[in-house]
Amino acid sequence: MSDLLKNIDARTKLAGTNKLEILLFSLGTDSRTQRSETFGINVFKVREVMRTPPITAAPEMLPSVEGMVSLRGALVPVVDLARYAGVDTRTPRSIMIVTEYAGHTQGFLVEAVDTILRLDWSQMRVPPAMLLAELGGLVTAVTELPDGRLVMMMDVEKVLSETTNYDDEIVYRNIKPIGNAGLTVYFADDSAVARKQIQRTLEAMGVQYVAAINGREAWDELDKMAKFAQASGQEVKDLISLVLTDIEMPEMDGYILTKKIKSDLRFVGVPVIMHSSLSGMSNQQLGKSVGVDEYVPKFEPQRLSETLARRLQQGACPALPQP
Repeated sequence: MSDLLKNIDARTKLAGTNKLEILLFSLGTDSRTQRSETFGINVFKVREVMRTPPITAAPEMLPSVEGMVSLRGALVPVVDLARYAGVDTRTPRSIMIVTEYAGHTQGFLVEAVDTILRLDWSQMRVPPAMLLAELGGLVTAVTELPDGRLVMMMDVEKVLSETTNYDDEIVYRNIKPIGNAGLTVYFADDSAVARKQIQRTLEAMGVQYVAAINGREAWDELDKMAKFAQASGQEVKDLISLVLTDIEMPEMDGYILTKKIKSDLRFVGVPVIMHSSLSGMSNQQLGKSVGVDEYVPKFEPQRLSETLARRLQQGACPALPQP
């Protein structure tokens, strides 16, 4: 398994090309369907893959949290993904995927890992609305393998949110309104958990917003607004105060979205902030290379609000028109 993640640092070269690599894994055969589905996680979030070590349980844990392990002196919580996802399986979860994102390290128990698949974000599709509701937001994107299998990208940010309960209500009560109702932020994120946090942050600030579930949808909305601005003799920066974008998104990632905005003269003066759980320096540098004005780690509402307030107060926009 060490070969599976060998030279992972070299994969940072994929960023900014709308490409990604995902680690494929299975959770076991579901006794209700007699099927073993294939899931995926972005390799950028994977630190290592290992045989499941002895796990120490603790009292009053959530049902899907198995306990904790010690990895090189650090205590790491362990989540049984099959139990969390509601997969009824008797298959032993003998493999642990150690992940690192949003400032947290955690182990995910799985039945097996398959391979690393390299593909274009445009090959990742948003699940149909009916399935999104059924899946409870746990799957953010789906792609099809040459053998006909569907791979579901799991929203591991949602897993982190619901197993650590870090989204504290007090944080939002401490966010101060910005005092300008005419500001409008466009944001894109494929994670329902992240979108909810962004919405709550902007609402606490008293800022209008337009939300999109991926870069493609965000670009379509931005392009529509830019055309409206041109037709009405206005500047786009007077209608769009700021763009906030995730990195990992199906169809078009945040790097490509930023490139399109920054290379289009219609959007001169519109700041772009990258908001991602991939908070490593390499990701921040890549963001800067495509023109990102600032980088804010995910799941820090207070820090996000402070960054947005500082950027938004540099200019004021009139209320959002209806194109």
